[in-house]
Order: sequence, then structure tokens, then C-alpha cells
Amino acid sequence: MPDALYSHPRLARVYDPLDPDRSDLDAYLQVIEGVEAKTVLDVGCGTGTLISMLTELGLTALGVDPAEASIDVAREKVVSDLAEFVVGTVVDVAADPSRHGTFDLAAMTANVAQVFLDNDDWLANLCAIKLCLRPGGHIIFETRQPADRGWERWTKEQTHQVVHVEGEGSVEEWVQVTKVDGEFVTFESPTIFHRDGERIDSTSTLRFRSEDALERTLSDAGFKDCEVRDLPYAPGRGWLILAKS
Repeated sequence: MPDALYSHPRLARVYDPLDPDRSDLDAYLQVIEGVEAKTVLDVGCGTGTLISMLTELGLTALGVDPAEASIDVAREKVVSDLAEFVVGTVVDVAADPSRHGTFDLAAMTANVAQVFLDNDDWLANLCAIKLCLRPGGHIIFETRQPADRGWERWTKEQTHQVVHVEGEGSVEEWVQVTKVDGEFVTFESPTIFHRDGERIDSTSTLRFRSEDALERTLSDAGFKDCEVRDLPYAPGRGWLILAKS
């Protein structure tokens, strides 16, 4: 079940205005260019920002996300014959044999790789991605380094903002961690619409896996030549992980 942050129609429509700086995607575009990928699978595509960038470069892309409200925004944003969107999971995509071996690269941007809390679900996701990649294709995703303890910065004092959104007026939001249980970090993300006072609460949990665990599960899914790089937009705080199918 997607978090309210992504599945509620009103929240999905303010997602981009509340987070307009997507320079985090530059590293993905550089890798995509470097491996000369022409077809890209965006797992957890959200509102389609990466898909929009890819189609502008003339690449073919499929975005998949279980949050229908986010996909609705993506379809409005990206009007291109090069783009396709699916409401569901990558396991759903891989269930269609016609999708097997059709993509040069699969990406999981932002927190997508960390939403898979159960080991079996995480491995099933990786195996589904591998099925969809051509031989020699690539997977790329990011994850936060547990040693950085980034969740300690997820407080209302450090994350609070009020943004003017066209058609909505002032929208207020923040992030507050509510529980840390080993590798699992749970946090709340309230969003308040000042125009009518509506408050929509979303609760999320992310898993902070170790480097060894990530490399092991990639190997178990059949990936090879795993590279663990420093995350360019957050050096020392996260990893950018690249592997071959």
C-alpha cells in the first residue's frame, strides 16, 4: 500500500512544487548516457520527473508505481509517445513475458530502494528487474548509508517549510522521525493546506541496509560487477549502486 504522501490525489499534485530541486537525478542521467541506454525502466517513478527528462533526450521509458495518484500526475506531465506508465509494481511488469529482456537500464531513484522492508520482497523486486533487463543491462539505485544516521536530521525544526503552490496557496510540511528499530526508521510527514486547513498525515518506514547486504542480495538476484559509489549530491551520506544483469 503506497504512503498517503504519494497516493492521495491532493498530495500528489503538490509533490513537485514542494520538492522542485531534482538535481539528484543528474547522476542517473550521467550513468544512462555513459552506458548508452536507450530504453529505461523507472521503478517507483512517482510523478514522472525522470521519465520527462528521458523522453526529452529521445529515450524510451516505462514508469511503474503503485500510487495511482502519482501516475495520474505523471501522465499529465509527460505527453510523449516515448513514455508509458503502469500502476503497479515491477513484479507486475515482469509478469508479462513480453517485457522480459526489453530494457537497457532500470533505475530506483530517491528512497525507492529503501521502501522494501522485507528481505523476500526486496529480492523479488530485484529478480523482477533482472527479468526485464536485456543481458548486460544495468540496474542503478541509491540508498542512505546507515553510519551517517541521516534520520537524526529528520526533525520538524530542520525540515519545516511553507511553500506557495499555484492553485493551492500556502502549503506547510515537515518530517519527524517517530521510531528507530535497528535498520528500520519510521517517520511522519504531515502536509497542511492553509487555504482550507486540511491536514493530511503520511507515515513511512525505510530500511537502511548495509553495503554487504545490498551486494549480497544483488548477487542472489543474479546481478554482477556491482559498483558502490559515493552519492554525488550527498557525499558521505549515501551510496549510488550500479550492477550488470
